[in-house]
Amino acid sequence: MLRCFLFALICGTVAVADPLPHDVYVWQRAWNESVREAVANHGTNFHSLIALRAEVTWKNKQPQVTGVTVDYQLLRSANRPAGIALRIGPSAGPFSSNDATARALVSLAKSLVNEAATNGVRLAELQLDFDCAESKLDGYRVWVETIRRQIAPVPLVITALPSWLKQPAFAKLAAASDGYILQVHSLERPKGFNAPFTLCDPAAARRYVEQAGRLNVPFRVALPTYGYYVGFDADDKFIGLAADGPAITWPRDTRLREVRTDAAEMARLVGYWNTNRPAGLRGVIWYRLSISQDTLNWRFATLGVVIARRVPQADLKVESRSPEPELVEVILRNDGTADFQNEFSVRVQVHSARVVAADALGGFDLGKTGSGELLFRTQELVLRAGEQRKIGWLRTNKKAEVELAVEK
Repeated sequence: MLRCFLFALICGTVAVADPLPHDVYVWQRAWNESVREAVANHGTNFHSLIALRAEVTWKNKQPQVTGVTVDYQLLRSANRPAGIALRIGPSAGPFSSNDATARALVSLAKSLVNEAATNGVRLAELQLDFDCAESKLDGYRVWVETIRRQIAPVPLVITALPSWLKQPAFAKLAAASDGYILQVHSLERPKGFNAPFTLCDPAAARRYVEQAGRLNVPFRVALPTYGYYVGFDADDKFIGLAADGPAITWPRDTRLREVRTDAAEMARLVGYWNTNRPAGLRGVIWYRLSISQDTLNWRFATLGVVIARRVPQADLKVESRSPEPELVEVILRNDGTADFQNEFSVRVQVHSARVVAADALGGFDLGKTGSGELLFRTQELVLRAGEQRKIGWLRTNKKAEVELAVEK
């Protein structure tokens, strides 16, 4: 017992009984029908919703504001605490409490808070998501203190990177806010197409949370649900990455790799924090709410399982269909709650007939391994939870019996 207590004391964690609350970002820049549908259908599953409302970029050191039209009526109908996020692009300052830049940011923050109130939403928080250099954290604190005074009593929360934790200025910055969001998800530039990389390293995330817990400032941890396409040229040089959103035209001969968040790893990470966490850790916030148009983001079925304190799992099933007597289609389904991403093969054995034609579809290759035996295989299958895909077909000289087997 004493050994366990000392271990928790050293690591900054305590044993707790209550599960962490789960919040979610609505970070889409256009509230189209898919976004509204997702908020209406799934908003009530979260403790609170944080919607992106505006983004500040800079032109000749002058702030340029791009707004997002938020459906406040829909936020109200979710009957959950709601917050709005103000994204601020990189700026080297200067940082003052009363220059033109500070006044513009304060005016913008106050207008967003007042707008929400006018639309019947009493904000639970205003989040500042500032892309701040580590060397400018002291200056950023001036902005935080100034804006916080002007929007009170609405809490002001900031986002923070793990690298900030080791900076002496961060403790004062965090204390100047009403709490912060520790973003433990990111994608470092990969060294090559086949190099291992991840969107969130669970072991590193645990270390960051333990380190943050020593500051004695309340915080939440932001975890990912999204994925990326990562592009490399013919010489294995990194070109860029793309997430869900506007389509990108890649250069000729670009090799694309999909990188997705591992739902099982995130579930186990949250499960650990549900029972062992710093006293200052107040919740998890997910980036971001999935909509039907997303192809790289988790579906809500996956996130809902994590919220319910279970580990999502893929469940692949293969079946054959015969729309015509001599035609067999091979169909793959994911009946599980997690996306599948790995190599995959299906062996098809044909009985009492001869194969006269066959082909693979959906990223699969076709190989023949024996008389009447076909192998549909791919080096990387990505199949989302609830999806199905036709991976191939074969035509026989007469109606045939087929036997399907998944190759492990």
